[in-house]
Amino acid sequence: MGKPKVFIARKLPEEVVNKFRENMEITMWDSEEEPVDRTRLLQEAGQCDGLITMLTDRVDDELMDQGKHLKIIANMAVGYDNVDIQAADKHGIQITNTPDVLTETTADLTFTLLMAAARRIIEANEHIKEGKWENWSPLFMAGTDVHHKSIGIVGMGRIGQAVARRAKGFGMEILYHNRSRKEEAERELGASYHSFDDLLEKADYVVCLAPLTEETRGMFNQEAFKKMKSSAIFVNASRGALVDESALYEALVSGEVKSAGLDVFEKEPIDANHPLLELDQVVCLPHIGSASTETRTAMMELCLENAWKVLKGEKPKTPVN
Repeated sequence: MGKPKVFIARKLPEEVVNKFRENMEITMWDSEEEPVDRTRLLQEAGQCDGLITMLTDRVDDELMDQGKHLKIIANMAVGYDNVDIQAADKHGIQITNTPDVLTETTADLTFTLLMAAARRIIEANEHIKEGKWENWSPLFMAGTDVHHKSIGIVGMGRIGQAVARRAKGFGMEILYHNRSRKEEAERELGASYHSFDDLLEKADYVVCLAPLTEETRGMFNQEAFKKMKSSAIFVNASRGALVDESALYEALVSGEVKSAGLDVFEKEPIDANHPLLELDQVVCLPHIGSASTETRTAMMELCLENAWKVLKGEKPKTPVN
């Protein structure tokens, strides 16, 4: 028997992939930036034993129906809302993701986004680059303190708890909302559990880190923003579809919410003419939560390790189904 065949839906560094070529016959899409062509992905699904997909790839019943020999699809993300888990179960295909390895890096970025929005970092940087810094005044580029304020974390999973640890270092009061109580976070971090509405009303910073499900889709809507303090700062580092962007825009323009930091959007890449980009009080990033060289490399290696384990008949490190 030959080596099992694996297709990677984006071009990854050879120094990462080469370590696995001894055991698997690996081919890759030829672009690092452009998503794989759907026709090519369907074709590879029909020929391969394993696929390594990105969060931009639609992994649905049509794709898995092509995979007569497909045993594993390793999704290079902690979230898997791009994957039809029920279809995978129907076809007997193992799905894996990449939790843990990106937790601390994503928490770093989330807290960076919070601080950038609070202290008007991007706005101040642009002010200098555009040659507008001519004088000093007592409230010139005055932002909002982070230390000793309250942070409301919606979604107290691994990343939420890592953000809470950072918040504790700033002397912040930690509020959280989650599907279930996190006694460890309450005990070790002094976090207090609140209903969603109560958290919105009390928190100075509202940070969205909830997973995207049918229950959470659009949870940050007009009603939610109206309940927040007018001085509150909203941060989303989870998934764009959790937020009604039109409602957020109106809340920012009307002053219902002070400012926002966004790493994710309903449609990605976000259009350069999107209304949110017109607002100085909004910091926007191109979905780079886990984008450090070290973490992205670890995510690639975990996908390949999961693929090899399943293809040789072992349990993967990070199964989803």
